[in-house]
Amino acid sequence: MNWPIIIIIVILVLLILYLIASYNGMIGLRNTVKEAFSTMDVYLKQRWDLIPNLVETVKGYAKHEKSTLEGVVKLRNSAYDNMTPEEKIEANKSLSHGITKIMALAESYPDLKANENFRDLSNQLSKVEADIANARKYYNAVVRRFNNKVEMFPGNIVAGIFHFKAEKMFEIESSERENVKVEF
Repeated sequence: MNWPIIIIIVILVLLILYLIASYNGMIGLRNTVKEAFSTMDVYLKQRWDLIPNLVETVKGYAKHEKSTLEGVVKLRNSAYDNMTPEEKIEANKSLSHGITKIMALAESYPDLKANENFRDLSNQLSKVEADIANARKYYNAVVRRFNNKVEMFPGNIVAGIFHFKAEKMFEIESSERENVKVEF
């Protein structure tokens, strides 16, 4: 028996099995990232669709807040379905900031806060925002797992061979961490 050749063959077989397992693991994680984004995207789209109704309700009460409302409407009127996932993330960051301003405006208008349509839309929006927050947590956890696999040794070698790239987390802007200031 030629032991050195058998040892080399065993090492090559183990290496090939490792490459196959790593590749399949990365494909599985990448698909999980896509699934997590798709789930979050459903909630983002629900929020996207609530915005026109919310803005129209607020318009009647806050006529002199035209610039805030126009900014949200302009952002909302972009073609959501044609956006890439990265563009959706960026658009929703801006939209979140605009929604926060609109909700802060409502505090200044007691009649608006008492409006049944506004209360209903506000409740729907609160539910969707909670769903988005949960979906964002899940998405970011899956992205973290995928990015760890892609960036850590020895997975980074397999990722490099098969052109796997780290995914972007869904993070809020630093401006969203600050309190909204509404001035009249």
